[in-house]
Amino acid sequence: MSDQKIYDLIGIGIGPFNLSLAALIEPIDEIEALFFDKSKEFDWHTGMLIEGSDLQVPFLADLVTLADPTSSFSFLNYLRFHNRLYQFYFFNRFDIPRKEYNEYAKWVAAQLESCRFGWQVIDVIEHQEENPHYEIVVYNEESRLKESYLARHIVLGTGGVPNIPEGFKGYPGKDVIHTSQFLDKVKEAKDSKAITVVGSGQSAAEVFYELLQEQDRHNYKLTWFTRSAGFLQLESAKLGQEVFSPDYVEYFHALPFEQRVEALPKLGQLRKGVDPETLKQIYNLLYHRSIGRKHMNVRIQPATEVKGIETAPEGNSYILKCRQWQEGRSFEYQTDKVFLATGYKPHVPEWINRYRDQMEWEDKKRYKITDDYRLVFKDDRPNQIFTVTNIEHSHGAGATNLGLSVHRNQQIINRVAGKEIYPLMEDTIFQTFSSKEL
Repeated sequence: MSDQKIYDLIGIGIGPFNLSLAALIEPIDEIEALFFDKSKEFDWHTGMLIEGSDLQVPFLADLVTLADPTSSFSFLNYLRFHNRLYQFYFFNRFDIPRKEYNEYAKWVAAQLESCRFGWQVIDVIEHQEENPHYEIVVYNEESRLKESYLARHIVLGTGGVPNIPEGFKGYPGKDVIHTSQFLDKVKEAKDSKAITVVGSGQSAAEVFYELLQEQDRHNYKLTWFTRSAGFLQLESAKLGQEVFSPDYVEYFHALPFEQRVEALPKLGQLRKGVDPETLKQIYNLLYHRSIGRKHMNVRIQPATEVKGIETAPEGNSYILKCRQWQEGRSFEYQTDKVFLATGYKPHVPEWINRYRDQMEWEDKKRYKITDDYRLVFKDDRPNQIFTVTNIEHSHGAGATNLGLSVHRNQQIINRVAGKEIYPLMEDTIFQTFSSKEL
């Protein structure tokens, strides 16, 4: 045992959500916490930090501001520290570059001694003695050291992993590429004769636009297939965006499980559409490039499922198995490279299965979660496992929304402290979702 101290909380994974939690805990004397991540340093979606791409939430959705605007870990203080306040002032935007958000988060992470990078949590063992706690076993691949730490509570923040459709599994990563690796692989891809983008959201649009800008220099055929009925823009109306509020999360969580699952697809355009500006940039570029040309070697096709892939007979390209679902017509399509903008799926660690029979489940795959983000156990235990991973089914469309992460962390901190450290705001929006309030 490397450390016999029992910490109040240990966070597993250091993405933006747990980094926010660490930053909010830093000034609190009542809570001692540690956070572990297997990565050597903080880096957020580096494969999609495309020049000119922006966050889809305002800069107020930083790691701390919505709980404590006076925090030294705010985005505005990051700007002040780096002498960028006036530049940001003249930038005159509410949203910020995605690349700068990553730089900001790295700056915060570097200041937090509670964040331990390069350590992977490989097991969590429960100890139900007089002083119940969890033993968190961590491993450092570089030094090959294994250590154990003790904590009364755990926060699971292991994020997501690329979602590779079944029909694409096993194909070479140099040719079939998830957008999480776009910037690492795009240079080589541009040397091919044909590139296909598969997907319907913001990542698909950004990758397509980046490739479209470079197409004339490299002369590849460029295709974009999406299963959606059209290339739909993100619903950015202000009232519509109120589903990403604490009030809506509270309403959504109180719904029966079946109604929650049924509601999620209906909110798709609020969270999975494409930013209108990106669609405008794509169209404008296509229009300018089309002047004086009959053929541009570009194909954009909605209502098309790409169900699988196989190697072409000549061996140096691939055949996509496609279906235009509105027509009910299947067809094959040849390409050299494929970028899969197919999103992410929750990464739930293997050790959680040890507790499966002790936990309550909504269905076979989705665990039951309280309104303040605790996994529901069959016994009334004092030591909790909180989760900010795999909560879409319980807390709605804002599960991965950066603007709601601070509110989640306020609730977790208050619960661990046993008192109100960060006051929770109520009646934050203009809409009312429940008829109970009439």
